[in-house]
Amino acid sequence: MNLPGIIMITGTDTGVGKTITTAALAAALHEQGRSVAVYKPCQSGAAVGDSDTAEIIRLAGDVTAETGVVLQEPLAPVAAAAIDKTPLPRVAAHAGRVRELAASHDHVLVEGAGGLLVELDSDGCTLADLGSLLAAAFVVVARPDLGTLNHTALTLEALQTRDLQVLGVVLGSWPGNPGVVHHTNRQVLGSLRVRFLGALPGHASELSPPAFRTEAAAWLNGLPA
Repeated sequence: MNLPGIIMITGTDTGVGKTITTAALAAALHEQGRSVAVYKPCQSGAAVGDSDTAEIIRLAGDVTAETGVVLQEPLAPVAAAAIDKTPLPRVAAHAGRVRELAASHDHVLVEGAGGLLVELDSDGCTLADLGSLLAAAFVVVARPDLGTLNHTALTLEALQTRDLQVLGVVLGSWPGNPGVVHHTNRQVLGSLRVRFLGALPGHASELSPPAFRTEAAAWLNGLPA
């Protein structure tokens, strides 16, 4: 499988390591000499300091990163937009901007909000719909903990049902002292019909940016060329 130009990063849940995985993907690709843009359709939680694009720039370095709409409350986009009284861009508008970025970059990484089927606009469209418009491939970021096998299987089934390409699965936060549940989950996820792209250490975001960029490719050693 060749690495596609547009890659969607989704998660089995919120807080699974999507942003750190996106940063690692961006860093690994940049180290290969490829130009990378990152696009976040909806950023919630600005009132508490959340900015995924800022974190990606801090860790990955010389990449383009921008956000479609910024919302104040740390809620799902539709709920946060209702509180802010802010209209959400339609998914088609996000797709248009991603295509513009793709015209001037080798790869565009699109980081979702929460899981695959979280609504991104008032029409009920989701990251899955955005991926369909863009004919993109998906990276699924999962937890290593108990419950991840079911959550990962549900996400992969939803992608398969929609005939969406899956690039592979990443464990977004591998613990420093993994237990038997973590090892067995990793073994099962590594045996799926989709690629196992790798695992990021739980302390990855605490590394210095130069160390993060140097190590990113080793964490994602299952990434196709």
